[in-house]
Amino acid sequence: MIALGPHAVFIAWAYGGVALALAGLIGWTLLDARRTAGQLAALEARGIRRRAAS
Repeated sequence: MIALGPHAVFIAWAYGGVALALAGLIGWTLLDARRTAGQLAALEARGIRRRAAS
């Protein structure tokens, strides 16, 4: 294993924090995409369609 010296704990916590933040952002994006798709499906079920680009 790589010898990280006296800063090994800080480096490990930094990597862990970044991994946690990245997982949170990915989860947030997936949940928001699911919510948006549900809203779009509800609008289309009510007969509201997207307008054509002008």
